[in-house]
Formats: sequence, structure tokens, C-alpha cells
Amino acid sequence: MADQQTTTRPPQTEPAAREPWPEEAEPTARGGRAQGYFRAHPRAKWVLLAIILIVVGVGYAVWSYYASRESTDDAQIDGHIVPISARVGGTVEKVNVDDNQYVEAGTVLVQLDPTDYQVAVDRARAELQDAMASLQAARTGVPLAHTTTSSTLSNAQASLRAAQQEVTASQARLREAEAQDKLAADDVRRLAQLVKKDEIPQQRYDTAVTTEQQAAASVDAARAAVSNAQSHVAQAEAMVQGAQTVPQQLAITRAKAGSAEANVARLQATLQQAELHLQYTVIRAPNTGIVSKKTVEPGEVIQPGQPVLALVNLEDVWVTADFKETQLKNMRPGQPAQIEVDAYGRNYKGHVDSIGGATGARFSLLPPENATGNYVKVVQRVPVKIVFEKGQDPQHLLRPGMSVVPTVLIK
Repeated sequence: MADQQTTTRPPQTEPAAREPWPEEAEPTARGGRAQGYFRAHPRAKWVLLAIILIVVGVGYAVWSYYASRESTDDAQIDGHIVPISARVGGTVEKVNVDDNQYVEAGTVLVQLDPTDYQVAVDRARAELQDAMASLQAARTGVPLAHTTTSSTLSNAQASLRAAQQEVTASQARLREAEAQDKLAADDVRRLAQLVKKDEIPQQRYDTAVTTEQQAAASVDAARAAVSNAQSHVAQAEAMVQGAQTVPQQLAITRAKAGSAEANVARLQATLQQAELHLQYTVIRAPNTGIVSKKTVEPGEVIQPGQPVLALVNLEDVWVTADFKETQLKNMRPGQPAQIEVDAYGRNYKGHVDSIGGATGARFSLLPPENATGNYVKVVQRVPVKIVFEKGQDPQHLLRPGMSVVPTVLIK
């Protein structure tokens, strides 16, 4: 029974394995192939590692190369361009140079007609000689006036003293005459009484009267002498007062001499100016350079300040490079630079001389105005002056205005 109740179970079978998806099978296959490749070629992984290291090294080198350099193509050569102008007006006699001619410093470029200016020099020289003669006379008159006025004062003072003494003597003679006149008058009065009494002869009385008349005349003469002496005193006093103006007269004479000296100085300046104008009729080169923009011809009448030509100095040229403001972080004066000149395809050596004080936009004719509300940020450029090392351009091939590409080594 038990055997009959026991049921037979079918044998359990394991589930069939799931086939992998194609996506899951491909990496396994690739990994197997790679592992198989590296097992078959054990040196390949080292070659791959070397390639990776080389690529990293080259990338780092390229990054380091460009990180230590700042370059711009917004650059050109600059130099001193000197405009030559006439300092005086006149007719052009001769032009000694042509366009693009190389001249040394001091070379005569243009010759103006010097006739009018030579006449002005001769006239100024003659006026100066006349003024110098007047000055010599004025200087000689100063000590002469001093001596003359001093002697005049001394003579006037002596005359005053003599006149005063004459007055004193005349007054004494007047007193004497008055005393004698009084005595004679008293004698006449006494004798008049006696002659009435016939006590004295009439002749004696007449003699006394005559004597009294003579005494009265002597008094009048003495008074006249006193008046005359007093007039001499007044005259002498006037002479003394006139002679006491010696300092003023001497000052006047010295002032005239000073005026003559000032006139001489003025005419000397006039002569120097005339000589300068005569020299300016010859226009010379202030420095060595190339003649450019010649606008003058013989026979032309030019005015003072009129430009006649320009002189380009090739002895001193430099590079003006407009770097972006973001390129100036590590740029400093003195850093070396390489300058590639487009015209010749060669590099020159130089160094940073200075960095501009403002961006180029600040010096433009119409600087941008950003206070209007429509501001757009634009990277600005700052001019950097780069100078060439000496001795690289002996033939003066570099010209202002040439395009260059400078590269500054900032590290």
C-alpha cells in the first residue's frame, strides 16, 4: 500500500544558461582580444605608455612655450620724423637735396636769398657803433661834470664869503662916515652961533659948512657901498644855491650815461637778431636721416614756419606694439623680445623699454564715451615700446611704419 501511495517525482533538471546579449559579449570579446594581444606582444603596453608620456611631454612643452610668451601682430616700427620748416621768409635760391636722399647732420638742405638780411645786419652794426660812441662820450662826461660842479660850488662859496666881508667893511666905513658927518654938523651949529656974535671969522664958518657937506656925501657913498656889497652877497648866495645842485646834475649826467648803455645793449640785441635771421637763410639738417616729403623748389617764396621737407632719422627706431590688456599681467620693462619683420622675414632682438600710460583709445581723436548706458566691454590695447638691441641694423633697412610681430619673453 505504502508503495502504491508513494508517488514518483520527475527528476529535477537545471535551468538552461541564458545567452549573453550582443552588447555584453562585445566588451568581453574586446577585452579578451586586448589581453590576448598584450599576451602575444608583451612590449606593446610599454610602447603605448611611452607614446602617452611623449604626448603629455610635448603638450606640456607647447603649453610652457606659449605660456612664457606674449605676442601680437598689431605692431609697427616707429621713429623720429622731424619736419623741417623755414624760420624766416624769403625766396628760395637753391635746393640741395632730393626725395629719399640720405644726408648727414649739418648738411645744407635749402638756401634762401640772404640780401635783405645782410642789409639789416649792416644797418644794425652801424647803429650799434653810433650808440657806442655816444656811450663813450657820456661816460667821459660823468667825471668831468663831477669836477666842474665841485669847482663851481667852491668858487661860489668863496665869493659868498668875500661878499659878506665886503658888506662888513662897507658897514664899518658907513659908521665912520656917519660919525664924521655928525661931528661936522655939530661944528657947524657951534660955529653958526659964534659967527652971529662975530666971535669967529666968516671964513672959518664956511670951512666948517663945507666939511659938513663933504661928510654927508661920504655917508651917502658909504651907504651906497653897503647896498652894493649886500647885492654881491645876494648874488653869491644865489651862486652857492645853484652850485649846491651838484648831486642832481651829476645824477642827471650818470642817468644819461646809463641810458646810453641801455641803448647799446638794445642795439647789440638787434644786431644779434639780424645775424640770426641771416643764418636762418641757410636751412641745415639737424640730424642724420632720409629726406622725405620735399615740397620746396628754387624760386619759390616761402613764409616763416612753412614746412619744406621732413627728415626721417633711421639711427633711432623702435617698435610700438599694441598688446591686449590681458597680456600685460606679467610684462615688465627690460624683458627680452624677438621681433619678426614682415618685410624681410627675419627676427631681430630687442627688449621692452616701457609700457604706455594709457590705452590707445584714450589718445584717439574721439575717445569712447561709456556713460551713455549702452556700455559694451571691449578688450583694450596698451602701447608697449620695444627697442632694438644695438648693431642689428647697420644698413638701416628698418623703416618707420613697417609691420612687425613682436614676442615678449615674460618668464
